Amino acid sequence: MKKRSFGLAPSMARTGQKDQGMSGYVLYGAEVSYFSGKARAYLRWRGADFEERIATREVYRDVILPKVGWPVIPVMEMPGGDVVQDTADIIDAVEAATPDGPRAMPDGPVQRVVSRLMELYADEWLVLPAMHYRWNYNEDWAYGEFGRISAPDAPPPEQYAIGRKNGERFKGAVAMLGVSEENIPGVESAYEAFLKDMTEHLRHHAFLLGERPSLGDFALNGPLYAHLLRDPESGRIMERLAPKVADYVRRVQAGEQGNGEVLADDGVPKTLEPILSRQMSEQMPMLVKTAALFGEWAKSVKAGADVPRGFGMVEFMTGGFDGDCAARSFPLWRLQAVTDEIDAMDDSAKMRLAALMDRVGGAPLMEFRLPARLARKDFRLRLA
Repeated sequence: MKKRSFGLAPSMARTGQKDQGMSGYVLYGAEVSYFSGKARAYLRWRGADFEERIATREVYRDVILPKVGWPVIPVMEMPGGDVVQDTADIIDAVEAATPDGPRAMPDGPVQRVVSRLMELYADEWLVLPAMHYRWNYNEDWAYGEFGRISAPDAPPPEQYAIGRKNGERFKGAVAMLGVSEENIPGVESAYEAFLKDMTEHLRHHAFLLGERPSLGDFALNGPLYAHLLRDPESGRIMERLAPKVADYVRRVQAGEQGNGEVLADDGVPKTLEPILSRQMSEQMPMLVKTAALFGEWAKSVKAGADVPRGFGMVEFMTGGFDGDCAARSFPLWRLQAVTDEIDAMDDSAKMRLAALMDRVGGAPLMEFRLPARLARKDFRLRLA
């Protein structure tokens, strides 16, 4: 099948407009990669002078495994040679290096919490439809993509074989994320409801918080670009059901600056409330159950211990259908970032956030905290 074009430059050497003091970033990633889409959108918007290098077998062997210790993308190399792995850390590293540039996070405390919530939703909940549509609608295409990335000079049959070997471990994660034959209708229903709500939001605002992109926009671009628009079958679904969302995804991926600012007075668009309501009713109960299992595990280990990737299985619901998913630890790290923003608020901001949370069914979040703190060191989660 002919690869579709979205009007973007080839991924091998994608750069933004050079910003004073920003030079020499190297992003190791791939168009097919969920989180590469998030990092790339941010770097373009930021005007970072960066080169994207495809994560081939040689890159994994010579760069990623020696420096990070496990196979993961995206990975960014800083001008001085330091390596940064997580997308949140990539954003923080760039903004620390050039503090006078535009900021991914808005200044308003309520908007900051909503930004972190949208990052949590995009990174750790939209992964359900992203992985479902890729591996249940686009499997053969995905194997070809994985093979072309890993071995760009190999003939197509060899690429497909390599891609299948590499891709099957990702396909195997679909069930652990909670997607099953029984709840696929719920996964698709929840995703289509998100597309409908996002379409309505985009009728009023160019981006999540107003007229310029911010952290939540870059986070949404991970699943929405790298999986759900770019993959052929799911791309056709988005184009048919939500052309405004498809256009938004292209704009964010291209690094569009926007024509204004986020809403004044720390405002949050009312049109985001249906999306936040779905997050509170579907994602948050799963996270609370995961946090309880994490707390039980933390009782028996010492500070500094490596945190396992999961703590067993928990029940969840999406789109009106029940399922079982892995109680993964990394979403708790993203959730801790949300509650840290709440703890940094003054009383006036907390009152305004509490009113929003009341409207979207998220009142318990105001008091919820993880049973133990997490830290991140050497590219791994540790018990703080």
